[in-house]
Amino acid sequence: MVKPKTEEEIALMRENAILVSKTLAEVGKAVAPGVTTLELNRVAETFIRDHGAIPSFLGYEGFPAALCISVNDVVVHGFPSDYVLKEGDIVSVDCGTLYKGYNGDSAYTFPVGEVDEQTRKLLDVTKESLYKGIEKAVDGNRTGDIGHAVQSYAESFGFSVVRELEGHGIGRHMHENPGVPNYGRPGKGNKLVDGMTICIEPMINAGARNVYLSKNGWAVHTADHKKSAHFELTVVVRKGAPEILSTFDFIEKSDVKF
Repeated sequence: MVKPKTEEEIALMRENAILVSKTLAEVGKAVAPGVTTLELNRVAETFIRDHGAIPSFLGYEGFPAALCISVNDVVVHGFPSDYVLKEGDIVSVDCGTLYKGYNGDSAYTFPVGEVDEQTRKLLDVTKESLYKGIEKAVDGNRTGDIGHAVQSYAESFGFSVVRELEGHGIGRHMHENPGVPNYGRPGKGNKLVDGMTICIEPMINAGARNVYLSKNGWAVHTADHKKSAHFELTVVVRKGAPEILSTFDFIEKSDVKF
């Protein structure tokens, strides 16, 4: 049984969600050909600490950085490195904060410079599939309703849904119950109740859905090495309509256009 959050808890989580959202926007300003992914990590960690929070990914089960930075065929959990971003790459940036005892979590996949038409379509469809899933995050529905909405939308464009990874509950811990798969059947899965806080995060592949784990035990790659996109928002399950705590507005209303 998942205990819903109180309104006081949700208010603290909203603060985290806004900080994560602003951090991703700061990282987005730095995304450009010629920039290393280590530099993106530095930007994020500095911004988070300057605002009195802790980068919650750093040290989480041994993870070595403040951000998960996943380029091209890396689905999630990539390490920041000396890799230099190139024109036409895509880079998924997943960010978490710990502030006032609660966690924030959000992810956005940025194009690096100009990308080809198919890659742009992958980004647009993945982000829209997230919003399709969010629409189903209402009291009385089930996690299968969310997964089905994501899956049916993404697959209608010929893309595939990663099944080995999923969204999750969030609160005092980064990962809480319930798990929130990006595929499923309507009416199946854990029941959603008012006040439940969850992260919905489609991971959509341009090619086949198959993935493999790299030798470092973290980075997940597409098996066919085609590109993968990842978008994530934190949501409160409500009656009638969900409440979205994190936002992409700081990214998409900035001077840098993605």
